[in-house]
Amino acid sequence: MHFSDLWNNFGPLTITGLTQGAIIALFALGYTLVYGVLRLINFAHSEVFLTGTFAAIGVWALFGFDPNSATPGLGVTLGMLLLALVGAIIASGATALVVEAVAYRPLRRRNAPPLTFLITAIGASLAISEWWGVITHRKSIGVPVLVSPDPVFSIGNMQVTQLQILIIGLALVMMVALDQFINRSRLGRGIRAVAQNPDAAALMGVNKGRVISLVFLVGGLMAGVAAVMYDLKIGTTVYNAGTLLGIEAFTAAVLGGIGNLRGALLGGLLLGLLQNYASGLFGTEWQHAVAFVLLVLILLFRPTGLLGESLGRARA
Repeated sequence: MHFSDLWNNFGPLTITGLTQGAIIALFALGYTLVYGVLRLINFAHSEVFLTGTFAAIGVWALFGFDPNSATPGLGVTLGMLLLALVGAIIASGATALVVEAVAYRPLRRRNAPPLTFLITAIGASLAISEWWGVITHRKSIGVPVLVSPDPVFSIGNMQVTQLQILIIGLALVMMVALDQFINRSRLGRGIRAVAQNPDAAALMGVNKGRVISLVFLVGGLMAGVAAVMYDLKIGTTVYNAGTLLGIEAFTAAVLGGIGNLRGALLGGLLLGLLQNYASGLFGTEWQHAVAFVLLVLILLFRPTGLLGESLGRARA
């Protein structure tokens, strides 16, 4: 262990952890939303995210941007980011709806046991991942540098870059928007009603099927935003990029309290920080192992998570 490395790099590790945690938090929302309504762990959500990463790169390629392109001006950058967000959101949202319609809806109609849903989720995940592997020949796809990594301000030895501000700020805005949508809109009340008591919600005129489709769609939209941020931060994507990050996002959802939207944000940020502190303490090779160790500890000592509040009982 190297306590001196952790202490000397505490600032840089913190801002890097918050940036990484912001992406994980948005990714985790898909797990939280689906579990809150269906009590289902949608392991195919990692490939919903993956589709968004490729969609964003495809949008940039249409406008002639590749890893060798020079960093454009502010106006072009904002335009490319907006178009990539739209493309990734549409692609991820559509993928989520297809997964729900093809993989889960027929099982719900047959009242299939929970284990069948789990197996189907894993199968759908592998199928989509391998499909992208065939299309890309299992090669990494580079991302153009659209946002300069230049520091904006410094606190001690912690330098905060434009990209880090963009990722953290966008994640917080999306989290607040989703929280307000769930807690204040008519559609959000329908989601909470089905999560709390689907039979009573049906008697009150709530269409359960539409609510479930909406939940998958919203989770896909959040995954699309996370996908664009991932592209910008990592600088590349590959056919299995969603696998490890999906496990980390699932851990974040459990850490915050799966089924709790604010818990997903808290869990994602905490996991990002803990992973980076672990890399400073034990070495970078232990960074991802933290997610697995933390998941086991949570399930052993606090399976309801830090907040432990279900989506059906969420309050504004």
